[in-house]
Amino acid sequence: MTGIHYRVRGSGPVLLLLPGGDGDADAYGALGAELAADHTVVHYDRRGQARTALPPAASLAEHADDAAALLSQVSDEPAAVFGSSIGAAIGLELSVRHPGAVSRVVAHEPPISALLPDAEGMALFAAQKRLEDAYAAEGVAAAMVAFARLIAVNPADREPEVEVGRPDFERPNLEVFLRYDAPTVRTYRPHTAALRADLVVPAVGRSTDGPPAECAHALGALLGVPVAVFPGGHTAPTLRPRGVADAVRAALA
Repeated sequence: MTGIHYRVRGSGPVLLLLPGGDGDADAYGALGAELAADHTVVHYDRRGQARTALPPAASLAEHADDAAALLSQVSDEPAAVFGSSIGAAIGLELSVRHPGAVSRVVAHEPPISALLPDAEGMALFAAQKRLEDAYAAEGVAAAMVAFARLIAVNPADREPEVEVGRPDFERPNLEVFLRYDAPTVRTYRPHTAALRADLVVPAVGRSTDGPPAECAHALGALLGVPVAVFPGGHTAPTLRPRGVADAVRAALA
């Protein structure tokens, strides 16, 4: 697709990875390497990110349309999708707007307040707004501390070979995430009647607590389908790539 930076590796059925947060084509490197053993894995930079020559998205619908356009370039067949956090929300919108482009969407903990009952939904909406306000008032570092608290990041919950470095608040995509993408998730209202139980697999981390877990279970209840249990917490796609790769395979089977 013109303007979108992407890369493809592996062979087999196409599998699109949609990372959380400010994740780009490099974010799920270890997970993609695991899955490339039996899939053609597609990674890309969302619009607004450093290597993609498109302006930031005003809605998740734009992100979903980009994903569908990219998939049409990679394959003539419907593709599997794994998304986490904002990536899961994009995957859900992709399944609504372009159901023919996907064979299955594994949605790992989509942080969508509209999925929750009123009180819980308003609480998540308010927490997400506080994160954006922290960015506006104090900058990236303050916002990311609030973000880590919201999703209960636990760096110790990882596979032994995964190394965790110091937080890097200078990543070029963080500003785009906090200024543009985070608000699109907070205000997203999925067309719930169009979500299909035959296309969507909700997933939750075994050690995830709080709003991300509540959203995954709410999605499962809405669709009337079981929620797949993945290893680790909200950031397991980066901290537990081997376990998550196995869980993705099981969810797609």
